[in-house]
Amino acid sequence: MTEVRLEIGYEEHEDGQTLTPLIEQLVADEEKSQALTSLIIGDWGGAYEDTPDEFLPVLIAAAPKFPNLRHIFIGDMDSEQCEVSWIRQTNLGPLLSAYPQIESFYIKGGVDLELEPLEHENLQELVIISGGLSSMLLQSVQKAKLPNLRKLELYIGVDDYGFDGNLEDDILPFLYNNPFPKLVSLGLKDSDLQDEIAVAAAKAPVLAQLEELDLSEGTLSDTGAEALLNSEGVRKLKRLNLNYHYMSDDMMNKLHRFSQETGITITMDEQQDLEEEWRYPSVTE
Repeated sequence: MTEVRLEIGYEEHEDGQTLTPLIEQLVADEEKSQALTSLIIGDWGGAYEDTPDEFLPVLIAAAPKFPNLRHIFIGDMDSEQCEVSWIRQTNLGPLLSAYPQIESFYIKGGVDLELEPLEHENLQELVIISGGLSSMLLQSVQKAKLPNLRKLELYIGVDDYGFDGNLEDDILPFLYNNPFPKLVSLGLKDSDLQDEIAVAAAKAPVLAQLEELDLSEGTLSDTGAEALLNSEGVRKLKRLNLNYHYMSDDMMNKLHRFSQETGITITMDEQQDLEEEWRYPSVTE
């Protein structure tokens, strides 16, 4: 596996540098471009005000030069470079279409993010990290044609940072009308509706095909956890991710016993302060 990371630092951005020459240099290195399997795009310089539109056409045009590329990550930057809720994205659908061999696509940042068209024969993994996903984006994913998708991970977020949808129209369809026949890992996470999602997931038909359910990074409390404990569908899972939560010690002990009884691997690290008046998901701003 050959991985390359490209990014522009703050000072480089201030000096007028862009990602385009870095991509062109990578293309020009035939040995490296042929061997490339993973491409990570970090900060493109001023991601809080500039979108990937500057370098996207070059990356799309470069597709024939990267025949072995299988993984792309657009926006892999930490909060010191740019807060996740400030990262400006664009329509990344054409990028995905340009790489029919891609199997894994990660995106960080939800502002102005679109995925049109979202049709891909070989994509197996789609992860979108955001402080708040728009209803439009969530419904685009629901309507996607991804026949080989095995893992879907959505950081739903909160309304203060971009989530403008609702449980019934924008989240429940992934549980009750799952459009991905090969899906085995589903993450509906980082939400202040985490209890409601857990209650719905506990009786959802999608559990019959899943190996892993990820409800981490949100405001999950004993209410949602109790529903999961009483779910026959949950018992058939291999893994249940509940990291970063607001569950009590008593509930965590119940889940530990449940894990021993069923053989499910349950992770529940990062217990939050239950006395906090306001409860927030892990990734928001």
